[in-house]
Amino acid sequence: MNEMILVVDDEPKIVKQARDYLEKGGYRVVTAGDGKTALAVARHERPDLVVLDLNLPGMDGLDVCRALRRESDVPIIMLTARVDETDRLIGLELGADDYITKPFSPRELVARVRAVLRRVQGGVRTPGLIRAGDLEIDLHGHRLTRAGEPIHLTRSEFNLLAVLAQHPGQTFTRAQLLDRLHGVAYDGFDRSVDAHVKNLRHKLETNPTEPRYVLTVYGIGYKFTDEV
Repeated sequence: MNEMILVVDDEPKIVKQARDYLEKGGYRVVTAGDGKTALAVARHERPDLVVLDLNLPGMDGLDVCRALRRESDVPIIMLTARVDETDRLIGLELGADDYITKPFSPRELVARVRAVLRRVQGGVRTPGLIRAGDLEIDLHGHRLTRAGEPIHLTRSEFNLLAVLAQHPGQTFTRAQLLDRLHGVAYDGFDRSVDAHVKNLRHKLETNPTEPRYVLTVYGIGYKFTDEV
């Protein structure tokens, strides 16, 4: 394991703690204490993942995230101490892959880093075919099978599953899902997403009350996981 992690935070104690645990986990670590430095380091070092604090002096973390996304697909885990979930939502909409709320466990940080890297560095998939556990999703044929048995989905259910499954681990808000499905993101239709998710779980999950694939991210929305 030789992946390089860029840790961006203006609190030296947090940077040291993150560096120590990540290095113990087998990663190389570079650091930055502000947004502009973070971008310069990212451009020069080409890290495999960025751990990014949102509350940075000068250029804040959301601006850094936005700039990184214009230039690369490097995975980003956000750090935030803010109580308001708005910043987390904006960060996820900008393309961050995960977030951790301060104060956090350094062990959790290492586990999140490992999980995100595993997702983005996973095996090559057959184009148009997604496999996760006993599920096989044929995007081109609009077909879903579980353990080889076909499962009938409505068009809306399949399209919702396809959006989630093509971005494993990424959390989508209800508004984002509605926009992807219909080009509409009105609050009045939020609950239609919940209804589709409920139906999906009943069709593809062995135990819909304890889902393995389509997970709820409380206060935000839903995500698909292929780590089963």
